[in-house]
Amino acid sequence: MSLPLLPLRDELFLLGHNDDTGNPHIHRQALALGLAGAVLIDLYLAGRIVLDPTDDRPAGERWLRLHTDHPVGDLIADTAIAAIRHGHTAPPVRTFLRDFATDLYERTRAGLVAAGILRHHTRRRLAGLARTDTYLATDNKWAVVARARLRYLAHGREQPDNHTAALAGLVAALGLTEHLYLDDDTTTITTRLTTIAAQHHRSVRDITTTVDATVGDLATAAYR
Repeated sequence: MSLPLLPLRDELFLLGHNDDTGNPHIHRQALALGLAGAVLIDLYLAGRIVLDPTDDRPAGERWLRLHTDHPVGDLIADTAIAAIRHGHTAPPVRTFLRDFATDLYERTRAGLVAAGILRHHTRRRLAGLARTDTYLATDNKWAVVARARLRYLAHGREQPDNHTAALAGLVAALGLTEHLYLDDDTTTITTRLTTIAAQHHRSVRDITTTVDATVGDLATAAYR
């Protein structure tokens, strides 16, 4: 029996961590920005939001607007709808990503624990004086299936659907390609995934581009 499709945000979270240790592959802030982008993309694909059509504005400065505020039945996604609806002005994509990414890593993790996909483990060290909390998948099938879909895309064995094409773009933008455990050269796979993602909706491309740029801002700020 096929697995139900997880929200883009949840798949990205799982792919962003080591299956065996639960450690994130990239900085949590960077991953949180990717998760925020995934939330926006899911809302766009669900017909809940649109980006303003202005062609001369950079991707990150395009405004987010609600197409409909009908809830999707996902707590985090519906929180994003409420944030856009109650904002004083239509937020640019970059601003929304930065604001919504705050504690989104923890909220996404909590949702996966509540769904039974992750389990909290506590390990004590130094005679019990130090405690390490880890979150491991109860079954690696979720990450394995997501990787398999991306592998099939990269090798041209499947036609990309909107969800998987968006996941491909986010994985490439966050530098997670090397953790897909493919035999091919990482640069080649990243180029393939980016090319596939670029063939889909412009608004999805612009959200992904803004994630990439905003993560780059984090790295720049770290060196100042």
